[in-house]
Parts: sequence; C-alpha cells; structure tokens
Amino acid sequence: MKKVITIVLTLASGLLVGCDQQPTSDTIIAGQQEKSMQEMVRQTGLPAIRNFQEKKMLKMLYELRDSSKLVCYAYLVNEMNGEIGQFIGKCIGYGLPYTAQYSNPKRLVYKQNLGYHSMPQAEPNGLFMPQGLSATWLMMIDPKTGDPKPVYIEPAIIVSPFPLK
Repeated sequence: MKKVITIVLTLASGLLVGCDQQPTSDTIIAGQQEKSMQEMVRQTGLPAIRNFQEKKMLKMLYELRDSSKLVCYAYLVNEMNGEIGQFIGKCIGYGLPYTAQYSNPKRLVYKQNLGYHSMPQAEPNGLFMPQGLSATWLMMIDPKTGDPKPVYIEPAIIVSPFPLK
C-alpha cells in the first residue's frame, strides 16, 4: 500500500513540475505586493491600542440598538441646507436601510468546466434587493393607536433617541 501511495505521489508531483505555466502579471504583482506589505509590517508593526474604546463603543451601540423599548424621534433633513427639518414622529429604533437583507445576497453555484462562482440570491419573498438605494424603513408609532407601523422614507432623515431642537 505504501508503495502505491509513493508511486501516485511521485507521478502527481512530476505532472505538476512538468507544467510550464507562466505566472500571470496579476500573480507577479500580488507576490510583489505581499513582499512589500510584509516589509511594511516588519518596519512599523501594529498601533499600540490598549483600551479598545472604539470596539467598546460599537458593542455598546449594538446592545442599545437591540432594545425593543428604544423609542426614537425622526426628522426630515432639509436638503437645501442640511439642517434638521420637520419632525415626522416617534419610531422604534433607528430604522433599517431599505437594502438591508434578511438572507445572504449571494450564493455559490458550481457549473461544470467553470467551477464555483457567485450568483445573486433572492430574499425569502422571492425578490432581489436593489443596489445603492437610499431609503429607510422606519417602524413609526401610530399616534392614534400607539402601534408600530412600517413607513418607507426616501428623503434623508435624522433619528435620535431624544427630541432635537
């Protein structure tokens, strides 16, 4: 059995060595770039970050956003001067970009002779989300009933956890 494995490995390595594939310009540039980056790391190292304050702030932001009791105040932005515009109401949380997706937007597909490649994947509703749309879903609190209702907003908005002037 050992002999068979040795013979197979020898033949396979001979085939690989026998291939006269010239490196592509991309491969050459990638190799040079990697050497340059290794030298940069050797000379400079990493920043001496000790408190990790930004990471702590991001963690706090995630945890605050996760509260089901987070009531915010939504305002339109005056597009002419960038100032806070009209108050449009109370909402739950900060809103979601319209392009936020519930599932992974891409999936790997295998095609014979082409290998794996990435393809768009539909959302659970069967639709494909647009790219680059600047719109927001806000769960606005209905002033009459107090119930949350989704509102689609395309203009720029400001959402704050406290009333703004």
